[in-house]
Amino acid sequence: MAIPTNTRETYGGVQIREDLSNIIYNISPMDTPFVSGAGRGTCSNTLFEWQKDELAAAAANQKKEGDDPASLAVVEPEKLQTYTQISEKAVQTSGTAEAVDWAGRKSSQAYQLAKRAKEMKRDMELMLTGEDTATVGASGTARKTAALNSWLGDSTAGDSNIIDGPTAAAVANAGNGTAVKAPSGSDVVLTMAMLNTCVEQIWNAGGSPDVIMCDSSLKVKLSALAGSVIADIVTNHDKASPASAINSVDVIVTDFGTFKIVPNRFCLANQLYVLDYDYWSVDYLRPFQTETLAKTGDSIKQMMIAEYGLRGKNGQASGSVIGIKAA
Repeated sequence: MAIPTNTRETYGGVQIREDLSNIIYNISPMDTPFVSGAGRGTCSNTLFEWQKDELAAAAANQKKEGDDPASLAVVEPEKLQTYTQISEKAVQTSGTAEAVDWAGRKSSQAYQLAKRAKEMKRDMELMLTGEDTATVGASGTARKTAALNSWLGDSTAGDSNIIDGPTAAAVANAGNGTAVKAPSGSDVVLTMAMLNTCVEQIWNAGGSPDVIMCDSSLKVKLSALAGSVIADIVTNHDKASPASAINSVDVIVTDFGTFKIVPNRFCLANQLYVLDYDYWSVDYLRPFQTETLAKTGDSIKQMMIAEYGLRGKNGQASGSVIGIKAA
């Protein structure tokens, strides 16, 4: 059907008001499981220290009546230390940009600062679940706090809580923030036996972790490993019930405890952590704060800054399986 002559249409109309929503949609992930799960503490210096200790091994302890007790060797607690590191992000907005009417925000500067704070928390998650060791820093060199991996392990392989996937055996690591253990070879497919060995090593040391943290691919693999067992139970021991499809497992029950599986987008792809959050804390010398910088022109300059370090109170309370993959 033909359009009547002189019918006004929207095409080419310059007076039409723009329809721009006041809602800004952002799907970028903001969850930070490790930073959120670990404790929060304070420190009063760029170098902060603490101590860990352990009991002597249990032994047969019977003495003769009237015997004179022998003096036992004194084993002093081990002193651990790390450094704080500074994280910051700056925002600069012109006076005009701050004055105009923005859709979805009252202040461009305030919006960008809030965004930067979320980005910094993600940066922290990435760094603290990584492989950095403590760096003292110097003029022109940034200080660096020791990440989670450097606090795990023991100098004696038989007592270590790090399981090397390629050999499926415990491997030694200093566990004092100064070194990170690398896998002995190419990544291998994760098995329940590897996880069980890690959990058993931690239990033998006296730990009681309750969280398994890993990236998405290993989370899917853990669901498959545990789900196959559950599916077998459903199929073979509950004939009266309808068939069930097990596609996701969020909790694993082992011989040495029950564990919640927590996927973490920022974890290394070739390892998983077995964690007791009570033995970890992010200690702040300076908590998240906004600093207004000197005005040098027609703009607002502000900086979001924080200074913090990771305190691995006793690495033997947690562990990891390294050198693994989902398939």
